[in-house]
Amino acid sequence: MKKGTLKQILLITDGCSNKGEDPSATAALAQQQGITVNVIGILEDDQTEDPEGLQEVEDIAQSGGGVSQLVYKQALSQTVQTVTKQAMTQTIQGFVNQELKQILGPSQSMEDLEPEKRGEIMEVVEDMGETCDLEVLVLVDTSASMHDKLPTVKEALIDLSVSLNARIGRNRFSIYSFPGKRKDIQKVLDWSPKLDSISSIFPKLTSGGITPTGPAIREAMYQFGKKSLLRSFRDEDEPDVEEAWY
Repeated sequence: MKKGTLKQILLITDGCSNKGEDPSATAALAQQQGITVNVIGILEDDQTEDPEGLQEVEDIAQSGGGVSQLVYKQALSQTVQTVTKQAMTQTIQGFVNQELKQILGPSQSMEDLEPEKRGEIMEVVEDMGETCDLEVLVLVDTSASMHDKLPTVKEALIDLSVSLNARIGRNRFSIYSFPGKRKDIQKVLDWSPKLDSISSIFPKLTSGGITPTGPAIREAMYQFGKKSLLRSFRDEDEPDVEEAWY
């Protein structure tokens, strides 16, 4: 079974999209291209009612074959790690189930197997999660309401990098924010094996009013497979930090 490369978009947002195409539709398009879309919705600390964006967060992740989670700021760091790992496991299980259907036939699934056999398959899934290559494009909402949440997002992403670098497989991260200055998204950090160089960037990110989530997902999808990503798999040098943010 090929280990391959798992590709994820990790969308971090706190509100409804209000410009451009339906983000669920673009998330579905990303999934068709083999890119899982996961969504973390950040709640205000004093927010007790369901936010308006709750359904959108779930719809985007469902359409993108990913995991969704609503979280308060103080729990963001652990949630980012959990969602990323859950999505890895879910994606790998999907691959394994497809192969099992070819072996067992369409009428049987993993649930039909004996407990011992199921356990062996889950061991394979866990092993693949440790050894496959992982590409995560983090897409951060920097609309006006996210301004006070960006320092927390920064810390969460650094923790994610540290956590995932304990894996055997290679990791590659990139960070884009939306809305961009002149485009739907803006590159913050080019593809890199670590996220520890973002400390000086995040406090300087500017916030805007609109939230073009659909167009941002579409543009993020195009960043996979670019020359900068291919180069980063060969080059372990310092990441390419976008100077526009200084």
